[in-house]
Amino acid sequence: MSRDIKNALAEMGYAGACVGREGTGNMKKAVSESKTEQVYQVRPEHLNGAGRLFGGKLMEWIDELAGLVGIRHSQRDVVTASVDNLKFIRGAYLKDLIALVGRVTFVGKTSMEVRVDTYVESLDGTRKPINRAYLTLVAVDADGNPTEVPGLLVKTEAERAEWEAGMKRREMRMLRRTEGF
Repeated sequence: MSRDIKNALAEMGYAGACVGREGTGNMKKAVSESKTEQVYQVRPEHLNGAGRLFGGKLMEWIDELAGLVGIRHSQRDVVTASVDNLKFIRGAYLKDLIALVGRVTFVGKTSMEVRVDTYVESLDGTRKPINRAYLTLVAVDADGNPTEVPGLLVKTEAERAEWEAGMKRREMRMLRRTEGF
Protein backbone atom coordinates (compact mmCIF):
# COMPACT_ATOMS: atom_id res chain seq x y z
CA MET A 1 0.00 0.00 0.00
CA SER A 2 1.36 3.42 -0.87
CA ARG A 3 2.45 5.85 1.83
CA ASP A 4 -0.18 8.37 0.60
CA ILE A 5 -2.99 5.86 1.10
CA LYS A 6 -1.63 4.87 4.52
CA ASN A 7 -1.47 8.52 5.56
CA ALA A 8 -4.95 9.23 4.25
CA LEU A 9 -6.31 6.22 6.12
CA ALA A 10 -4.59 7.27 9.32
CA GLU A 11 -5.93 10.83 9.03
CA MET A 12 -9.45 9.46 8.56
CA GLY A 13 -9.20 7.21 11.60
CA TYR A 14 -8.69 4.12 9.46
CA ALA A 15 -5.14 3.26 10.44
CA GLY A 16 -6.25 -0.37 10.83
CA ALA A 17 -8.25 -0.58 7.62
CA CYS A 18 -6.99 -3.17 5.24
CA VAL A 19 -5.63 -2.68 1.79
CA GLY A 20 -3.38 -5.57 0.95
CA ARG A 21 -1.85 -7.00 4.12
CA GLU A 22 -3.10 -4.66 6.85
CA GLY A 23 -6.40 -5.08 8.62
CA THR A 24 -8.63 -4.26 11.55
CA GLY A 25 -7.82 -6.61 14.39
CA ASN A 26 -6.19 -9.90 13.49
CA MET A 27 -8.67 -11.10 10.90
CA LYS A 28 -8.82 -10.14 7.23
CA LYS A 29 -11.33 -11.31 4.66
CA ALA A 30 -11.29 -11.24 0.89
CA VAL A 31 -14.08 -9.51 -1.02
CA SER A 32 -15.09 -12.88 -2.45
CA GLU A 33 -15.73 -14.35 1.02
CA SER A 34 -18.82 -12.23 1.59
CA LYS A 35 -19.97 -11.59 -1.98
CA THR A 36 -23.65 -12.51 -2.15
CA GLU A 37 -26.14 -12.90 -4.98
CA GLN A 38 -29.92 -13.15 -4.81
CA VAL A 39 -32.52 -13.48 -7.56
CA TYR A 40 -36.18 -12.45 -7.36
CA GLN A 41 -39.02 -12.55 -9.85
CA VAL A 42 -41.20 -9.46 -10.19
CA ARG A 43 -44.76 -10.41 -9.19
CA PRO A 44 -47.99 -8.40 -9.36
CA GLU A 45 -47.69 -7.27 -5.72
CA HIS A 46 -44.28 -5.73 -6.53
CA LEU A 47 -45.66 -3.34 -9.19
CA ASN A 48 -46.47 0.34 -8.85
CA GLY A 49 -49.34 2.10 -10.61
CA ALA A 50 -47.29 2.47 -13.79
CA GLY A 51 -46.76 -1.31 -14.05
CA ARG A 52 -43.09 -1.16 -13.06
CA LEU A 53 -41.24 -2.63 -10.10
CA PHE A 54 -41.97 -0.35 -7.15
CA GLY A 55 -38.77 1.50 -6.22
CA GLY A 56 -39.42 0.89 -2.53
CA LYS A 57 -39.52 -2.89 -3.10
CA LEU A 58 -36.19 -2.73 -4.92
CA MET A 59 -34.77 -0.65 -2.06
CA GLU A 60 -35.96 -3.32 0.38
CA TRP A 61 -34.25 -6.06 -1.62
CA ILE A 62 -31.04 -4.00 -1.85
CA ASP A 63 -31.01 -3.33 1.90
CA GLU A 64 -31.68 -6.99 2.66
CA LEU A 65 -28.85 -8.17 0.40
CA ALA A 66 -26.42 -5.56 1.74
CA GLY A 67 -27.24 -6.73 5.26
CA LEU A 68 -26.43 -10.31 4.32
CA VAL A 69 -23.11 -9.22 2.81
CA GLY A 70 -22.32 -7.28 6.01
CA ILE A 71 -23.23 -10.25 8.23
CA ARG A 72 -21.07 -12.58 6.16
CA HIS A 73 -18.10 -10.20 6.30
CA SER A 74 -18.34 -9.20 9.96
CA GLN A 75 -19.86 -12.41 11.33
CA ARG A 76 -22.04 -10.10 13.44
CA ASP A 77 -25.46 -8.53 13.29
CA VAL A 78 -25.44 -5.32 11.26
CA VAL A 79 -27.54 -2.18 10.94
CA THR A 80 -27.84 0.05 7.91
CA ALA A 81 -26.35 3.46 8.67
CA SER A 82 -26.81 5.11 5.29
CA VAL A 83 -27.52 4.71 1.61
CA ASP A 84 -25.11 6.93 -0.30
CA ASN A 85 -26.29 6.35 -3.79
CA LEU A 86 -29.32 4.70 -5.30
CA LYS A 87 -29.40 5.27 -9.03
CA PHE A 88 -32.32 3.89 -11.04
CA ILE A 89 -31.06 3.24 -14.58
CA ARG A 90 -34.12 1.56 -16.09
CA GLY A 91 -37.35 -0.08 -14.99
CA ALA A 92 -38.27 -3.70 -14.36
CA TYR A 93 -41.61 -5.27 -15.18
CA LEU A 94 -43.90 -8.17 -14.34
CA LYS A 95 -42.17 -11.57 -14.51
CA ASP A 96 -38.68 -10.03 -14.92
CA LEU A 97 -35.93 -11.83 -13.05
CA ILE A 98 -34.04 -9.37 -10.84
CA ALA A 99 -30.49 -10.36 -9.87
CA LEU A 100 -28.77 -8.48 -7.05
CA VAL A 101 -25.02 -8.84 -6.45
CA GLY A 102 -23.47 -7.38 -3.31
CA ARG A 103 -19.87 -7.06 -2.20
CA VAL A 104 -17.87 -5.21 0.44
CA THR A 105 -15.91 -2.36 -1.13
CA PHE A 106 -14.46 -0.58 1.91
CA VAL A 107 -14.21 -1.15 5.66
CA GLY A 108 -13.53 1.05 8.63
CA LYS A 109 -13.21 0.11 12.26
CA THR A 110 -16.87 -0.86 12.77
CA SER A 111 -18.42 -0.03 9.41
CA MET A 112 -18.50 -1.56 5.96
CA GLU A 113 -19.43 -0.05 2.63
CA VAL A 114 -21.40 -2.49 0.47
CA ARG A 115 -22.01 -2.05 -3.24
CA VAL A 116 -25.15 -3.69 -4.62
CA ASP A 117 -25.56 -3.98 -8.38
CA THR A 118 -29.01 -4.89 -9.66
CA TYR A 119 -29.76 -6.42 -13.04
CA VAL A 120 -32.69 -7.66 -15.09
CA GLU A 121 -31.71 -11.18 -16.10
CA SER A 122 -33.10 -12.73 -19.26
CA LEU A 123 -33.91 -16.40 -19.46
CA ASP A 124 -30.62 -17.04 -21.28
CA GLY A 125 -28.70 -15.47 -18.37
CA THR A 126 -27.88 -12.15 -20.02
CA ARG A 127 -27.92 -9.32 -17.47
CA LYS A 128 -28.73 -5.66 -18.03
CA PRO A 129 -28.00 -3.21 -15.19
CA ILE A 130 -30.96 -1.38 -13.66
CA ASN A 131 -29.51 -0.01 -10.42
CA ARG A 132 -26.35 0.51 -8.38
CA ALA A 133 -26.37 1.40 -4.70
CA TYR A 134 -23.76 1.97 -2.00
CA LEU A 135 -24.79 1.35 1.60
CA THR A 136 -22.90 1.78 4.86
CA LEU A 137 -23.50 -0.88 7.47
CA VAL A 138 -22.27 -1.02 11.05
CA ALA A 139 -21.55 -4.28 12.87
CA VAL A 140 -23.14 -4.44 16.32
CA ASP A 141 -22.70 -6.68 19.34
CA ALA A 142 -25.51 -8.34 21.34
CA ASP A 143 -26.22 -5.03 23.12
CA GLY A 144 -26.46 -3.08 19.86
CA ASN A 145 -23.10 -1.35 20.28
CA PRO A 146 -20.76 -0.94 17.29
CA THR A 147 -18.07 -3.59 17.17
CA GLU A 148 -14.93 -4.04 15.07
CA VAL A 149 -15.09 -5.68 11.66
CA PRO A 150 -12.40 -7.66 9.87
CA GLY A 151 -10.11 -5.89 7.45
CA LEU A 152 -10.60 -6.26 3.72
CA LEU A 153 -8.06 -8.02 1.54
CA VAL A 154 -7.97 -6.17 -1.77
CA LYS A 155 -6.59 -8.57 -4.36
CA THR A 156 -7.45 -7.13 -7.78
CA GLU A 157 -7.07 -3.77 -9.47
CA ALA A 158 -10.88 -3.47 -9.63
CA GLU A 159 -11.10 -4.09 -5.87
CA ARG A 160 -8.35 -1.53 -5.25
CA ALA A 161 -10.18 1.04 -7.38
CA GLU A 162 -13.38 0.38 -5.39
CA TRP A 163 -11.44 0.72 -2.13
CA GLU A 164 -10.00 4.08 -3.17
CA ALA A 165 -13.41 5.29 -4.40
CA GLY A 166 -14.84 4.06 -1.07
CA MET A 167 -12.34 6.27 0.77
CA LYS A 168 -13.61 9.26 -1.20
CA ARG A 169 -17.25 8.33 -0.54
CA ARG A 170 -16.47 8.07 3.17
CA GLU A 171 -14.93 11.56 3.09
CA MET A 172 -18.13 12.83 1.46
CA ARG A 173 -20.28 11.11 4.13
CA MET A 174 -18.20 12.71 6.88
CA LEU A 175 -18.51 16.13 5.22
CA ARG A 176 -22.28 15.73 4.91
CA ARG A 177 -22.46 14.74 8.58
CA THR A 178 -20.62 17.91 9.63
CA GLU A 179 -23.08 19.89 7.50
CA GLY A 180 -26.01 18.30 9.32
CA PHE A 181 -27.06 15.76 6.66
